[in-house]
Formats: sequence, C-alpha cells, structure tokens
Amino acid sequence: MNKKMNRIERLIAEKCPEGVEFKAMGDCVKKNIGGGTPSKAVAGYWDGDILWASVGDLSIGGNLIKTTRNKITAEGLMRSSSNLVPSGAVIVAVKISPGKMKVADCEMAINQDLRGLILSDFLDSHFLAYFFQTLRIGGNGTIVKAITVNMLNRIKIPVPPLEIQKEIVKVLDFFTELEAELAARKKQYDYYRTRLLTFSDAERVGWVTLSDIGKVSMCRRIFKNETSDTGDIPFYKIGTFGKNPDAFISKELYDSYRLKYSFPKKGDVLLSASGTIGRRVRYDGKPAYFQDSNIIWIDNDESQVLNQFLYHFYAIVRWSTEGGTISRLYNDNLGKIKIPVLEIAEQERIVSILDEFEALVNDISFGLPAELAARRKQYEYYRGKLLTFKQRLN
Repeated sequence: MNKKMNRIERLIAEKCPEGVEFKAMGDCVKKNIGGGTPSKAVAGYWDGDILWASVGDLSIGGNLIKTTRNKITAEGLMRSSSNLVPSGAVIVAVKISPGKMKVADCEMAINQDLRGLILSDFLDSHFLAYFFQTLRIGGNGTIVKAITVNMLNRIKIPVPPLEIQKEIVKVLDFFTELEAELAARKKQYDYYRTRLLTFSDAERVGWVTLSDIGKVSMCRRIFKNETSDTGDIPFYKIGTFGKNPDAFISKELYDSYRLKYSFPKKGDVLLSASGTIGRRVRYDGKPAYFQDSNIIWIDNDESQVLNQFLYHFYAIVRWSTEGGTISRLYNDNLGKIKIPVLEIAEQERIVSILDEFEALVNDISFGLPAELAARRKQYEYYRGKLLTFKQRLN
C-alpha cells in the first residue's frame, strides 16, 4: 500500500507540482440524462428485461450498480420519458439521498430521482464516485431532500491527470473489494446456518416449545433514579443492549437484586424483546444488569437444549410480535417458539461449526473482520489523503 501511495505522490509531484485544476461539474459532463417513471397502474410494465434503477439501488454493493430491484419492458421505458444510461456512466441521486453516486455496470434505465451522467474523457467515473463519498450535500426541502441540476453542475471537482485518477481508484478499490468479500462471507454463513438448523419431517426430529425447556425470565425493574452516568455496574437498556452502556447502578443494588430475583447464568442467551426484536447476546458472566421486560432469556438447565445451540437457532427464528407503533416480543409468543430436539452430541457438532464460521465473519479480533477493521481506518485516511488536492491557481 505504501508503494502505491508513494507512486501516486510521485505522479502528483511530477504532473501537477503547482496543484490540481478544479472544474465545475457541469464542465465535466458530456451528457446529462434524466429519468422518469411510467404509470404503475399499467399492467406488464414492470416484468421486462431492462434494469430499472432507483435511489435504493445506490445503497447496494460497492462502487457499482450491478443489479436493480426492478425491471421494465421496452414499452414501459418508452412511456416513461426515461433514456437508457450506458454502462460506465455515473448515476447520481438528485432527490431523497442527494449526491449519492455509483457507476452503472451495464446499460439501465433510471427513475425520476436520479440523473445519468456521461463524463468527459478527462474524468474517470470511478474517481468521481469516490470523490462524491467525501461530500456532504444537504439539498433543499423539509420532507424530501433534493438538488437541482444547476446545483449539481456547480459542484467543484478536482481533476488531476487521468493517470493519477486511475491509480487512486486502484487503491480505493482494494478496500471496496475487502468489504465485498466480507459481505459474501456473511451471506455464505447465513446460508449454511439455515441449512444446518432446518430439519425436514423425513428426518424425524422431535420438537419442543421454549416454554417446555425453561421459564421466560427477566431482571428486576430498575428505576431511573437508581441509575447514574457513572458507577460500578453497567446497566444495559434496549438501546445499549449488545453495545456500550450509558447507565450504571451501584454494586449494593446489583448484589441485592441478583441474589433476590431472576438473574441470568453465564452462557444464558439474552434477547431483545422490543426495538430490534431478537437481537441476541451470550451473557459472559461479568457483572452487569439488564432492563426488565425489554431484555429477556430462557432459564434453561441445558438438559435438553444447549444454550449455545439456542443462540444459533434464535438467528433463524421468525419472531411473532405484537403491538402498535412499537412491536414487542411477549413472553407467551416466545414460549410458543418450537425448537428441534437433537442429541447433545449433535448439538455440540452444529455449534462447533457455526461458532467457527461466526468468528470468521463477525469477530473483530479474528480473521477477515480484524483485517477489515484495520483497513477501514486506512481507507478513511487514504480516501481523505488521496482525494484532497491543492488547487492550482490560474
């Protein structure tokens, strides 16, 4: 990486020692393509072969738009007043997420919230997309944020020599590829976990409900006046569950409640019952306290089902929740969840496989995630360094 950086620095010193020229976006675009949307009421327009991009598609993947969530027919395209955007062109949002930008990996149509930009030969599309990641474009509007084409055209873009642009893209692509590799590993992990934990009738697996193996439990209620911003024992609420605590209770209260009332054993699997339903954390036995009713667990003696097996099985459960604005996992709903009955040795085998796979994709101190955590810091540093240029004075 340092060799690549040194090469870029040498190129900048050689080819633009006095600084880099900045151009208005409008001076860098050969063609600005508008989008449109046909009436969805017309049957058959949305089951064609032409890819149709919207703002949501700009959030998928790395620096490229490879697929979209919708496809349109040729007739629908004609009726939409939208032109096709060629492969390699830049697609930028002008509404909802103004300034969000990616490069089209193939020919596609775009809706009215996007613009397709065919750039001049002196500006690399991937370089521009990376540069736009460094910008904060607020846009106008109170409900739907938007920018006009004129506003877009006025944005100043650094335009170093094309050779330098391409070298910078190579460095930043390296980090993007790491992100894509991690995403692929996670999808693979999710697939194998579901395969290992899904059983057909032909396998003659017995089933029990969670209420059959243990009682739904929670900690004693802690009131706000019993917490503080600093203290001895971290108190996890639904908003900080699985994250860093922002409240604490005294050791005296912790010792009293832990002995008198329900409290998890080391290894019990804690679940969020509101907010993000089913978020799971294995209790590590360290002093901590948990918000009543919002954080719950099955008080399980592991004679039938190992807690480690429960932890992995919870990840594929479709939680049945109740509630209006805020959905909630009630004790009765949790107790009715069915779980397969397997020999303890078979549970241990499955847990061993999934623990190892989870560490590979999730443990920030191990494997690819550790590499990625370090690289993300480098990425932010390099992106800022690579895309910050001294402006040449004319």
